[in-house]
Amino acid sequence: MPLDPDAATLLAMIRAAGRPPFETLTPEEARQAFNAGRKVTAPDPQDVAEVRDLACLGPHGEIKLRAYRPRGSAADEVLPGLIYFHGGGWLLGDLESHDAACRHYANGARCRVVSVDYRMAPEHKFPAAVDDSAAATQWIVANAATLRINHTRVAVGGDSAGGNLAAVLAIMARDGDLPPLAYQLLVYPATDMAMVTRSSQTVNEGILTTKTMKWFIDHYLRGPKDVIDWRASPLRAADLTGVAPALVLTCSYDPLCDEGIAYAQRLEREGVRVTHVHYSDEPHGFVGQGKIIRAGNTALDMMAAALKKALWPPPPIPFPKAS
Repeated sequence: MPLDPDAATLLAMIRAAGRPPFETLTPEEARQAFNAGRKVTAPDPQDVAEVRDLACLGPHGEIKLRAYRPRGSAADEVLPGLIYFHGGGWLLGDLESHDAACRHYANGARCRVVSVDYRMAPEHKFPAAVDDSAAATQWIVANAATLRINHTRVAVGGDSAGGNLAAVLAIMARDGDLPPLAYQLLVYPATDMAMVTRSSQTVNEGILTTKTMKWFIDHYLRGPKDVIDWRASPLRAADLTGVAPALVLTCSYDPLCDEGIAYAQRLEREGVRVTHVHYSDEPHGFVGQGKIIRAGNTALDMMAAALKKALWPPPPIPFPKAS
């Protein structure tokens, strides 16, 4: 399938700018390049009713959070919640890099979104990101009344590395290690650190390549034993029965394509309600590139609509009165 022309334009822009691959940079240089690129390609942020920076404590110290309230909502209104984990290979990204996406989800799903700034590799290797994400989720649900979140209607979500963390937390919630979750939103998630699929070994051009993904994993994991730990590779969990319903988005020009598809298929086989959306002509990361790749904005609209359907009760259906 030919690449989306918008995506081809973005890749041509990256080549023309001479941006070196992340795996040729130091982590700090990669972070600077990532942040500079997002400013050029991320869609303009939507207005919301409120944005508030918060923090909670986790096992490794303070965790920064950012809470969003959708436009048109009252300050004391209790709404469903989405706890969001940003992408970036467990090494890049922060509250700022995914601000536009969080605003989009808040408005589109009419929910409160809390974005989590979990600790990053290589300074903090696996399982620090999982520990932070779990602690933040526990704290957000425990403080749902103060945050004006309906604690029975909470979803987790994230893209790429964040999708990996969201999938792991959904398993933890199923097992009783976290409060119950209503939904999981997995945007081109990493689900198997072994990199044994066809797509994981054959993507040589794009926003994320095989070499770049291996570089991320090498920085994130402590060693080969971590590969088979389901907290790093949720596809390797023994059982997925009973995890929260899911939306899984995948795209073809992505090393993570095949493992994302495999995760969606396993969820379905094991009785979990799952919606799998596949973009055959898009590269990894396209959802956050809406200023250039228009399909990214369409995908955000679609996922926000799915999230709203999952988190809000159905409207009452009027039955005809008996004559």
